[in-house]
Amino acid sequence: MNKILDIKEVSKSYKSGDGLLNVLKDITFSINAGERVAIVGPSGSGKTTLLGLCAGLDSPTSGTLDLCGQMINDLDENEKAKLRNINVGFVFQNFQLIPTLTALENVMIPLELQKNDKAYSTAKDLLQRVGLAERMSHYPSQLSGGEQQRVSIARAFCNSPKILFADEPTGNLDDETGAYIEQLLFDINEEKGTTLVLVTHDMELAAKVGRTIKLKGGKIISDGMSSSNSTAHV
Repeated sequence: MNKILDIKEVSKSYKSGDGLLNVLKDITFSINAGERVAIVGPSGSGKTTLLGLCAGLDSPTSGTLDLCGQMINDLDENEKAKLRNINVGFVFQNFQLIPTLTALENVMIPLELQKNDKAYSTAKDLLQRVGLAERMSHYPSQLSGGEQQRVSIARAFCNSPKILFADEPTGNLDDETGAYIEQLLFDINEEKGTTLVLVTHDMELAAKVGRTIKLKGGKIISDGMSSSNSTAHV
């Protein structure tokens, strides 16, 4: 299978006072197109930092990252932004919707940046798919948390991304709403054939994904197929 993400010996450090804070150390793994992968680990293990590096939102201190056939290390910020806009979708814990835009306008943004003349119809279809046909003209402040996350999911899929990064997508939702959002995310991901990389602290959610990469102290301590039978012991 084709590798959509290939990471080799990636480390990330930040200046901290007079020293360095090593957040990630010698991370190496690859993900094939169409795969579903969960990145798990305790708070402070480097999960969100790793996700940001994978998506080209940040640059590694050392090592190489290849995303969708392009070496991220070799790209400037504008080139990274173009790569993300064409190939990448995002779903965040805190939704990250623009408050002054309606649900429909929020979903249209990535397509408008591409000057796609089907931005309106594509956004409308996706909002219908996530069950918000009657809420398209509402602003984020007029929507519940679950509805805002559904808008976020519609936006993430609007450019038919090759890979979708989701950072704790149910972290701010109650259990019932979170379960609905999980299923919606998985269903649309399956329909579109998108590669899914999911950061979560929820081992039950990780077990539903397939493959789990576990971080601890900035290092990978395990990488393998998830097992729902093992979640109670993690």
